[in-house]
Amino acid sequence: MNVNATLPVRVREERGDHTLVLLHGRGADEHDLFGLFDVLDPERRLRGITVGGPLFLPPGGRHWYVVPRVGFPDPQTFADSYAALQHTLDEELGVDWATTVVGGFSQGTVMSYALGLGAGRPAAAGILALSGFIPTVDGWSADVTDRPNLPVLIAHGTHDPVISVEFGRRARRLLDDGGARVEYHETPTSHAIDPGVVPEMRRWLADLTA
Repeated sequence: MNVNATLPVRVREERGDHTLVLLHGRGADEHDLFGLFDVLDPERRLRGITVGGPLFLPPGGRHWYVVPRVGFPDPQTFADSYAALQHTLDEELGVDWATTVVGGFSQGTVMSYALGLGAGRPAAAGILALSGFIPTVDGWSADVTDRPNLPVLIAHGTHDPVISVEFGRRARRLLDDGGARVEYHETPTSHAIDPGVVPEMRRWLADLTA
């Protein structure tokens, strides 16, 4: 894969100074979470960017990496997607991370953690982590101690059969220990975005980007 390739994107133009990047889960694409912008930011204050993953794998749709075991992405496909994602957002779109919140669902959360916590990466304005995990993968490491007070909202379902809630709890502990400002929501749902948490996400995002 050409790691300098520009990935497919959709952009909702802004009226303010902040950006929200949303990354889809396995088997979806850049259109999947685009409708969340109007839900999370009904006043259209934020520029919204969605990005499509570079891989096409069974059972279909776009993927960010191969999954040999949950929590442990395949190193090569993860590294390639991580590089292509950085190229697209940093170089092609010129994202200013000081005013950008990055988030996603499932694999999209994994890539959001990678962008927001990766060693050597600029600190994001915040991370919105839905039903995902901080990856354990050769060639990448999380740097949480150099990001004091990083705002992070984590939401995870206790009945998630795909990515266990224990991954959400582990991320919370790691971020708390690193000094991040974590808001944590655990609800009795499956592998999905819980509509009941959406108002909290909207409030968190509005406060963060006011």
